[in-house]
Amino acid sequence: MEWLIFVAITVVFDSSRIFIDNYISDVYFDGHTAVSQKYYYAYLFVILAAVIMLITGVDFSAPLPLLLFTASGIMSSLAGIPYYRALELDDSTNLGIFMQLAPVLYLILGWLFLGDSFSAIQLAAFALILSAPLLIIATTKKRSRKIKIKAVLYAFLFVTIAVTGNFIFVKQNATHAELNFFTEMAFVFLGKGLGNFLILAFKPKWCRRFRTVAKRNKKIFRPLTTSAVFSITKDFTYRAALTLAPSAAIASAASDSSEPIVIFFMGLLLTLISPKIGREKLAKKPVIIHLIATALVVTGVILLRKFS
Repeated sequence: MEWLIFVAITVVFDSSRIFIDNYISDVYFDGHTAVSQKYYYAYLFVILAAVIMLITGVDFSAPLPLLLFTASGIMSSLAGIPYYRALELDDSTNLGIFMQLAPVLYLILGWLFLGDSFSAIQLAAFALILSAPLLIIATTKKRSRKIKIKAVLYAFLFVTIAVTGNFIFVKQNATHAELNFFTEMAFVFLGKGLGNFLILAFKPKWCRRFRTVAKRNKKIFRPLTTSAVFSITKDFTYRAALTLAPSAAIASAASDSSEPIVIFFMGLLLTLISPKIGREKLAKKPVIIHLIATALVVTGVILLRKFS
């Protein structure tokens, strides 16, 4: 059950990262082009990959899986575009709920590529998970509903791309047990760095935007570095959990059944202690809606975990 420890670490660090990223997006980027942070992460991940390779060494005897691990990292970097866009449109608690579609997608990929099948209970679990964002949209004021729908679509796109990248990682890890885990992660980070550079090559204005924001307020590097540490820790622990768990869907379900609860209560606590970071609405109605939506997601994910 070692993988459960990695899941617990993943949940804490990923939940914290979402709040910090939301804070950076709103405070430093004024809710616009927060994806410009990729300029910072492009260099960070390439340097990190080089450091890991220097420390652990690299075995180039299996070039194809190394390329695929790199592709997994590139997918992860691409997922950042809809992730930052969703952060610009909605708060951390809603985004945490919207992103809990990962185990559903893992099961769908298992059905497509591994011959897995769905049970009636799993289909009911799918419906519960999908009902959470629908509840939030339905209870949103009409003038804000379009923005909420956009946030859901961006979150879904983020999860789809991220899960595809992680699925590539899991498949390669399972078929190439001879490769060192740190070597695999080095190429994932290399892919993330290269992917970010590729994105910035197509969007040079994001480079200019980041340099302008950083020049205007150098304090941005404090939350950016904190978010980077949380993100790197989450990458290691989540992929370790995916590797060690009985299946990727079970590891994802264990993570996703816990994360909405942690985000919900962390959001309330941070808003009371540090409103600049928590940034949640503490009015009775939105708190109750978030609580119900969280309960729907958690129940659905637990059912997926139990009957997968």
